Order: sequence, then C-alpha cells, then structure tokens
Amino acid sequence: MDLSNVHVGVHKLKRKKRVGRGPGSGHGKTASRGSKGQWASAGAKKPTSLFEGGQMQLFRRMPKRGFSHATWDKLFLAVNVGDLDKAFKDGDKVTHEALKQAGLAKGYADGIRVLGDGELTKKLDVEAHHFSKSAAEKIAAKGGKATVIPPPKKPKRNKMGSGKKVDKPKAE
Repeated sequence: MDLSNVHVGVHKLKRKKRVGRGPGSGHGKTASRGSKGQWASAGAKKPTSLFEGGQMQLFRRMPKRGFSHATWDKLFLAVNVGDLDKAFKDGDKVTHEALKQAGLAKGYADGIRVLGDGELTKKLDVEAHHFSKSAAEKIAAKGGKATVIPPPKKPKRNKMGSGKKVDKPKAE
C-alpha cells in the first residue's frame, strides 16, 4: 500500500438522498415510496402506540365522567392550635419554616391553614395563609398575633386600546 491509493473507496462527504426530484435522481416519480398504500402518503397517520388494528381504541371505549379541579386547586396543610401549643415555646414566632422544622408541615403545600382544635396556653405570633375564626380568637386571647399572609397578586390584564371613548350618535 502506498499513499496514492490510501483514500480509494473512502467517501467522507456522502451526498444526501434527494427524493422526488425526477427520474434522473434514481428516486423519481413515487420518491421510493412505492405506489399507493398507507405508507405512500405524506399525511398518513401511521400506526401509533394507541392504534389497535382498526378496533375501537380503549380510551374511546371507556366511559368519561366527572370533572377535576386538580389543575388549579391549591393544597393547604392544616395545623391545629393544640399542635402549635405542644410544638412551640411561649413567645415563639410560628412560620412555614418553623412548622417544617417542628414536623407539623410535611410535604409540598401552597400554604398553611390554622384550625381551632385543641387548647392554646402560650403566646404565639403565627403567620399563615388562613385562620379559622376559633383559631384566631384563641391566639388573640393569649396575647398572640395571627398574621394572614396575603395571596400573590393577580396579573394585570393588558387592556390595549386608544383610550378614547367614542360617543354613538343618538337616534332622534
């Protein structure tokens, strides 16, 4: 072997197969797709994972009932004032982070609801997204503070327009 024939048969830049470019391309007329049939058309819906050979698909045979709020519902963790009394000392500030450390708020949640079950014997400053009426009264009765965390602001709608009001002509 010498350097004159070292690259014989090696094609680094292989040209792309250009189908549907006429008979001179070697892939003319039907563009290598054969004639007719399911696979010949560009817009053919080839069998997908749900295709069952022409039989009615399972998801179309199943009855569809009900409605779910799950896409926009918010999950709130409920904590009773009796549990706060056991977990915190007098004068403590109770926040979401403090509840996590105390083991009262486990898992993902959009907020905390404080409910009035149990007795409260300590002064606590509690920050939560919602308080039941009885929980707020029990916290206030011991000299504590029940601070409501406000929800996020709603986005402003884009009210594009000229800003001019056009009066309609009155019919006389």
